[in-house]
Amino acid sequence: MRRLNRKKTLNLMKELDAFPKVPDSYVETSASGGTVSLIAFTTIAFLTVMEFMVYRDTWMKYEYEVDKDFTSKLRINIDITVAMRCQYVGADVLDLAETMVASADGLIYEPVVFELTPQQKELQRMLQVIQSRLQEEHSLQDVIFKSAFKSASTALPPREDNSLQSPDACRIHGHLYVNKVAGNFHITVGKAIPHPRGHAHLAALVSHESYNFSHRIDHLSFGELIPGIINPLDGTEKIASDHNQMFQYFITVVPTKLHTYKISAETHQFSVTERERVINHAAGSHGVSGIFMKYDISSLMVTVTEEHMPFWQFLVRLCGIIGGIFSTTGILHGVGRFVAEIIFCRFRLGSYRSTSVPLPDGHSSNHLPLITENSTH
Repeated sequence: MRRLNRKKTLNLMKELDAFPKVPDSYVETSASGGTVSLIAFTTIAFLTVMEFMVYRDTWMKYEYEVDKDFTSKLRINIDITVAMRCQYVGADVLDLAETMVASADGLIYEPVVFELTPQQKELQRMLQVIQSRLQEEHSLQDVIFKSAFKSASTALPPREDNSLQSPDACRIHGHLYVNKVAGNFHITVGKAIPHPRGHAHLAALVSHESYNFSHRIDHLSFGELIPGIINPLDGTEKIASDHNQMFQYFITVVPTKLHTYKISAETHQFSVTERERVINHAAGSHGVSGIFMKYDISSLMVTVTEEHMPFWQFLVRLCGIIGGIFSTTGILHGVGRFVAEIIFCRFRLGSYRSTSVPLPDGHSSNHLPLITENSTH
């Protein structure tokens, strides 16, 4: 009884076999089949290697949500060099309501030489090339995100030469904490003076001939300072064509959460629009000479996450490649053989054209003559 049940089970399993075996005596090999098989195996090997490279790579996923954090402070990281002496310039931040002046105690005023050394010029030129490429190829930003904390710092190296030239510029660097509302960070003539109705700068003692707001932005970022991240204004250099000149930067800041396999940080991305003009009250161009960075905080927050292809998805894609190539090459080989047989058969039939054979009664026959043993001699 057990043997009968076992035999029925084996017969049932044989009927469910989706891979029937063909005897070797029924299998016929050909040169064309071998050529197609070689091409198929080569293609499978190539696509398998390419698919493995895709599996090893990662990509950045962007998700958007409303930023609900309005109470925390926003950090501004600054490293700007102005072509004026430190006693002539002052930097501060004024928020949108113009009632609170952020203290600039976190900024350091360092007398420096505005002219760069050859090594510093080379790094600045590289930054400008990268910035131009980032404006054309936006996908390069993903590469920068993935290489954060692994790349070298974008700050200019210290001067290596012992220049005897006296400092003619002021490097303003450090960081500030401001409220997460729109504001205006500016550098203008004179130190900032607190005022009940706003603020003012003590500029009366500085002559207009001393105004020179040519500047270089070595670094400007918002939020946590992440080495290796290149911001839109890094490496920017502007040369003033007039003493009374205003440089304006309109910045839109987007809160960003960055999660990669290397780091997890909260930072801020930003876009910027630039404008510069000469102050001439007689011509209707009013304003104050200086450098003004007006920033606005976006209400949306971006979450950037580094993702990797799951292993099961890699296996599914790999099986699809192998099966698809085998099926496609089999169909193409069958179609090719069918077309070749039709063409060759047509040539064979053409070699045995019908001939007219005279008969004794005067009629003729159009049938093909039989090939006999005597006719072959």
